[in-house]
Amino acid sequence: MSLKITAVLGDYYHNEKVSFNASEKTVQMLNEEIGGVEITYISPNELIEDLNKKPDVVILFKENRLNPEDDIVTNWMDKDIASAITKYVENGGGWIAWHSGMAKYENVTEYISMLRGQFKYHGAHQIVEYIAEPGSDFIVKDKTFKFLDEHYMVDCEEENTNVLLRSRSVDGDSIAAWAHEYGNGRVMCIAPAHLEEGLLHPAFQKMMVNSLKWCARKISS
Repeated sequence: MSLKITAVLGDYYHNEKVSFNASEKTVQMLNEEIGGVEITYISPNELIEDLNKKPDVVILFKENRLNPEDDIVTNWMDKDIASAITKYVENGGGWIAWHSGMAKYENVTEYISMLRGQFKYHGAHQIVEYIAEPGSDFIVKDKTFKFLDEHYMVDCEEENTNVLLRSRSVDGDSIAAWAHEYGNGRVMCIAPAHLEEGLLHPAFQKMMVNSLKWCARKISS
């Protein structure tokens, strides 16, 4: 059994090394379970070419803005890239929009339509409790877990997807993970985590392992 993963990680607000270390930990755990797992790290301008190689799963942990503090902001995802992504998933690929991978893409409607949700805002770092939805145990093995995090508030088309995880903090409640089929492929959206504490948390790592397996059709829902 083999599983090929492509990852696009890091942006202005999200340290690439921290998400790299978390991804490496996930791949290590996944290799211990099934073996034959390979991960390739690429930049956004390599994405279309890489999609043509048909990896099993693509992880996006990168917001759309390349220079969010500048007066004139440049986005990396355009309509051509969004179209390539949706076609890749429609044809059987797996896509994980992880944390910032669903942030600031509101102007790329084809991509947001595929995700069926998007980031809205977050407050200061605080303890966030994550609560598994009934029936989500194929992905989320721990009924509840908590850690210091950015509490992502999201829009999610609950009626058109499957909510797996909810979140709660002093800022209120939100949805933290959802998944659905898209054409012949699968899409997983995961709101946590921002800090190393959350990214390496055992419960979150188990969730990432199962998300990769589900998106690659190594497990069924």
